[in-house]
Amino acid sequence: MWRGVVMNKIVAIAVSTGGPKALQQVIPGLPTNLDAPVILVQHMLEGFTKDLAKRLAQLSMIEVKEAEEHEQIKKGCVYLARGGRHLNYAEGIGLGTFFYSDQPNRQGVKPCADYMYESLVNSPFDEIVCVVMTGMGRDATEGILHLEKKKKIYVIAQDQKTSTVYGMPRSIIEAEKADRIVPLDQIAQEIILRVGVRKDGR
Repeated sequence: MWRGVVMNKIVAIAVSTGGPKALQQVIPGLPTNLDAPVILVQHMLEGFTKDLAKRLAQLSMIEVKEAEEHEQIKKGCVYLARGGRHLNYAEGIGLGTFFYSDQPNRQGVKPCADYMYESLVNSPFDEIVCVVMTGMGRDATEGILHLEKKKKIYVIAQDQKTSTVYGMPRSIIEAEKADRIVPLDQIAQEIILRVGVRKDGR
């Protein structure tokens, strides 16, 4: 853990069916000076995530990009996992970096949010803000349960009414790990309230 640094946080979002449309209501609501980086796993085939990142970037003030291997993570940026590969956090200079793995599908998907959450176990962040949005199945739950054993977490789940498919949010709620259950149009505000903004604007 870093010493002398107060509450470094990271936001880790998991989303699947209905995600591209739902994300257009969440990511544009995040400010450029968000006091945390955002890692985003959307279940999507290879070749489609770059276009999604570009679309979200066009709609947003916050920087949005497809995560690149070994790039240095910075606050105020949303990193979208590349389709067809599993995105993992790796320790490094500053806030750390990323690497992709080519392990088999997990929960029937690739990228899988479980791998992403589990990779954050040894990260230097003081708190992981986990956001579980619309999607089929139960990806995210196993990874969050594993992460909770070693890290402080705060879980935001999308509510049933605004979810295209309620599988993923319902799974984490049934595991009794959701700190907040909110409709889609309140997710961005919940993230901001939890991680804050940088007063210096940088």
